[in-house]
Amino acid sequence: MKKVISLAFICMCLMFINCQDILECIINRHPELPKKTLAVAELNQFYQETITAEIKNEPLDDSYNYYFSIDGNLPRGVDFYVDLRTLVFEGVPLVAGTYTINVRLRVAQSSNYSDYCESNFNDCDGLCKEFTSETYTIIVN
Repeated sequence: MKKVISLAFICMCLMFINCQDILECIINRHPELPKKTLAVAELNQFYQETITAEIKNEPLDDSYNYYFSIDGNLPRGVDFYVDLRTLVFEGVPLVAGTYTINVRLRVAQSSNYSDYCESNFNDCDGLCKEFTSETYTIIVN
């Protein structure tokens, strides 16, 4: 009897949730930023460091568009740019100190995307979630 009730409950849930979305979360496909310590920068010396994002459990990481944003202050003289799925910090730091930044990432599928399959229950991108963030520190000596 319990199996019949459980099966009925699952069937009811599936009526309201797309099976594809459930499968995406079972596979656990989602964007990730690496947990890493950024290289220490030297005052008045060229600095370059990269953070490369990926999609966990997705061999075709490059099939997505990556949208980065940064909260916090970079060292004066250092800026960032995006190269596909890599965030690049580059420049000549002009002020010593410790700089903490929060990198936020949103990803969206770039190819094989179909508007007609969009709905309240299915977003067609193959991801369990589309957002992530990570905090990094740049130390300038």
